[in-house]
Amino acid sequence: MADALDRNWGGVKAVIFDVDGTLYAQAPLRRKMRLDLIGYYGLRPWRVGELLLLRRFRTEREKHAATTAQNLESAQYEWCARSTGYSAQQVRRVVDQWIFRHPNQYLAACTYPGTHLFFAALRANGIKIGIYSDYPAHEKLAAMGLQADVVISSTDPEVNAFKPNPFGLRYLAERLELAPEDCLFIGDRPELDGACAAQSSMPFLLVEKQPLADFTFFHRLHRRFFDHSLRAHCHEPHVLFV
Repeated sequence: MADALDRNWGGVKAVIFDVDGTLYAQAPLRRKMRLDLIGYYGLRPWRVGELLLLRRFRTEREKHAATTAQNLESAQYEWCARSTGYSAQQVRRVVDQWIFRHPNQYLAACTYPGTHLFFAALRANGIKIGIYSDYPAHEKLAAMGLQADVVISSTDPEVNAFKPNPFGLRYLAERLELAPEDCLFIGDRPELDGACAAQSSMPFLLVEKQPLADFTFFHRLHRRFFDHSLRAHCHEPHVLFV
């Protein structure tokens, strides 16, 4: 990470973030969700098959990495339906409850330390913020108290392509009115986020794997930006970070 942080940050005009595993810790969230699922389905054993449905939904999405489709948002439920015996409508209902809505109540407590500080510093210094996730992200950002200039997901009708297909990242750069090389993409999965950035000719920074209580990545990233701004201030009339 040190080599990446020592790059010329003065050329960065936007920072684009992945969400899951990048802005919040997934391990504590999964522990909380596991307890909630056990409590819910322990009282409804006749619906326990929905637990297998949730696992199959995630598996099918992983199998379809880089996939494009005319309507990817609907296709993801149809893939799962074909392999589970549930209807696409039933899959959508269960996934919406347990993947898209229920976990949001825990996101604030699982947000990585330093995230809000780094977002605030970017915004205060005129650096645009983008969000690109394979999953819908607006409600997740609201739950974490974060805002961005442009938020897109792979299943948006304007994208219809899962990572590492580069279309979504290129589209987001266009929405920000910037060239890909003027942006920095931060993510936690090199095989998806990193490959997506490479195919988009966009600089990439990999989030370090650290437990939530020990997570220092965004604090150290902010300090590197701050150090760069002090050096730049000695030679230029503007300061990148204050």
